[in-house]
Amino acid sequence: TIDNVSINAPVAHKYVKESTYGNKVVSMELSPKESGKKIVMEYDVVRREKNPYEDGSFVADYLNPSLLMPVGDRFQVLADSIIGARGADGEIMKARALYDYIIDNMKYIKAGTYGTGDANYACDALTGNCTEFHSLFISLARSANIPARFAVGAGIPSDRDEGGIDGYHCWAEFYAEGKWWPVDISEANKYTALATYYFGRHPANRIEFTQGRDLMLEPGPVGGPINFMAYPVMEIGNTPAFPKTFFSFQRSGGPDS
Repeated sequence: TIDNVSINAPVAHKYVKESTYGNKVVSMELSPKESGKKIVMEYDVVRREKNPYEDGSFVADYLNPSLLMPVGDRFQVLADSIIGARGADGEIMKARALYDYIIDNMKYIKAGTYGTGDANYACDALTGNCTEFHSLFISLARSANIPARFAVGAGIPSDRDEGGIDGYHCWAEFYAEGKWWPVDISEANKYTALATYYFGRHPANRIEFTQGRDLMLEPGPVGGPINFMAYPVMEIGNTPAFPKTFFSFQRSGGPDS
């Protein structure tokens, strides 16, 4: 639950709603005279552990391919092989077979072409960060006719009460038995003792920024659909720019605030 949003910016801003996934994005037009100035967004958050849940999503949409998460072909063959080898029956057990395969075979390594969420690259290299882990899972799940979706946000350090946050984190959810089941495969890969926990749960120590891939906004970047949105998207003319971005937090109450 997010309240008390404040935006301190050198120019006026407006909200733009991305129609496919419902993401709400702040949009503003800057000029050279704003160069070097800061944009600060602050908000109060109450966080909760996420368990399997129902929502009103049109589930069939989450069986379709995206630009970097293909469906079918090699992913169909691999998904069938994994599920067949485990003798998995039912959507939850099939998803668990895919989840376990990625934990067992991928390595969390920030090297090569990582961080784009390219399922083909993840399938070939079997390395990457959270984007590769979950993109491969989504391509495999959708190829096995299990709806699956992508979300990105940030992890809140549980061992301190304030300070900086080290970049974004992403995760996935799959649909089975009328509910969306959260999974965090890269965290399960790092902390194998928690692999069962991360299949069907997300801890409260995180905040979600956006959902989905290939995001379309109006106005939007000249470069076309946004792969996923964890950081600000900026263009100077027709050229992408990458403003310095810093996340920080301060607990104001209990452990989940």
